[in-house]
Amino acid sequence: MVRVKICGITNIDDARAAIDFGADALGFVFFKGSPRCVTIEQAASIVCRLPSFVTTVGVFVDENPEIIRLAIADAGIDVIQLHGEERPEACRFSRRSIKAIRVKSIDSLEPLKSFQDLVSAFLLDAYDPYALGGTGQKFNWDIAVEAKQFGRIILAGGLSPENVQHAVQHVRPYGVDVSSGVEQGKGKKDHQKMKLFIERAKAA
Repeated sequence: MVRVKICGITNIDDARAAIDFGADALGFVFFKGSPRCVTIEQAASIVCRLPSFVTTVGVFVDENPEIIRLAIADAGIDVIQLHGEERPEACRFSRRSIKAIRVKSIDSLEPLKSFQDLVSAFLLDAYDPYALGGTGQKFNWDIAVEAKQFGRIILAGGLSPENVQHAVQHVRPYGVDVSSGVEQGKGKKDHQKMKLFIERAKAA
């Protein structure tokens, strides 16, 4: 069964609802350029109130290694997701890491070769020249199918309750990741959309 990550969590109500609906992981964005950014202190206050067996993912963009270490130690982050231009050695800050790749064409998969023995999964998001994620844009899912030769694939970019079932059936990814597709406003989730998204992803 496909795993589901709800990203851009900013408050405990959305976090608890996502878990109650069956989410496998929650994403906390530490990139200051994101409207969904949280501080280490804010993330810690949410994570400490979550039930056991929930995976927490910290999203970073070309971040200072010390900030990443603090997020792991102080906020209880389990997995780091590197969403910038990081070099492969950045993956060693955590025992589990995800490298995000913004997909423009099949050539966008070239960096996966450098990371494939260092990460637990690749997250594929849509390329946007003005944003690093959370844009709600799709990319060619056939490229995601090709990417599976390099390791586990987490599909992101433009997913919603309306298309996630088709996406899972087409790509057969290890997991799916959604943020803007289940929001009522930036940083605030629509609980009904979250519920439908998780149900349809796992039913696919």
